[in-house]
Amino acid sequence: MKMFKIGCHLSASKGYADMAEVSHKIGANTFQFFTRNPRGGKAKDINEDDIKKFHEKAKEYGIEVILAHAPYTLNCASKDENIRKFAKETMADDLKRMEYTPNNLYNFHPGSHVGQGKEIGIKYIIEILNEVITEEQTTIVLLETMAGKGSEIGRNFEELKQIIDGVKLKDKIGVCLDTCHVNDAGYDIINNLDGVLEEFDKIIGLDKLKAIHINDSKNPIGAHKDRHEKIGEGTIGIKSFERIINHPKLCNIPFFLETPNELEGYQKEIEILRNLYKN
Repeated sequence: MKMFKIGCHLSASKGYADMAEVSHKIGANTFQFFTRNPRGGKAKDINEDDIKKFHEKAKEYGIEVILAHAPYTLNCASKDENIRKFAKETMADDLKRMEYTPNNLYNFHPGSHVGQGKEIGIKYIIEILNEVITEEQTTIVLLETMAGKGSEIGRNFEELKQIIDGVKLKDKIGVCLDTCHVNDAGYDIINNLDGVLEEFDKIIGLDKLKAIHINDSKNPIGAHKDRHEKIGEGTIGIKSFERIINHPKLCNIPFFLETPNELEGYQKEIEILRNLYKN
C-alpha cells in the first residue's frame, strides 16, 4: 500500500522541528515552507540543534519528504541584471541550506520575461540554474507550472520543457504541478485528467513530476488569473480532487495545500482528502 503524502504550507519562523510537530498535529506527514520571507531578504541562520530535532521528529512521524519554496521576489527571467543577480545568489544560498535536510525538494516560480520575450527569459533562467545547481547537491529543484498571467514563463508544458532541456544536470531538475495554475492556464484536469497527464508525459515525462500543489481555483479554466480557493469550494471541485489524489500516476507524489486557510482549515482539508484517498 502506498503512503498518501499530504501537507500544507507552514510558517518556518519557529524552525524545522516545530513544522514537523505542527504537521503531525493536523494530520499531515509532509509540509512546505518558505526558505525566507516570501518577499525576499536574508534567511535566518541555520540552527543545527533544531535540524537534529527535526530529523528525529521526521523519523517518528513518518515525514519522508519536505518542500522548500523560494521567495516570490525571485525573477530569474528579468531583463534587470541586478534582479537576476539577486535571484541567483538567493537560490545558491537556499540550495546550500537545503543540504542540512538532504534529499528533499526546492520549488520556484520560473519568472516573468517582462516584455523582452519568453525566449530571452527562458535563456536567463537556464543560465542561472546551470550556475547554482551542483553535482554534489541532493536537492531536486522544481519548476512550478504557472497560470499564465502577464508575462509569466511556465504557462504551458512546452515552456517548462525548454528550460529542462537547457539544464545540464537533469537529474537535479523536476516539476511541481499546481492544480489551480494548470486549470487557469487552460488544462482540463476536471474532464480530461488522463489527457493532461498524457500530454505532460509526452512533453516533459512523468518521471519529472515530483510534487503537486493541490488547490482549488476561484476562476474557470483558461482564466489566467491564479486565484486559489479552498478544496471543493472552487471551480475544480471535490470530485476532481478525488480523481487526482487516487490517480495511479499521481497517488504516490507528495501533495501540498496552498489554499486560503489557517491551520484549522488546513486540518479540515487534510481530513477531507484522507477520506477520499483509496489506494
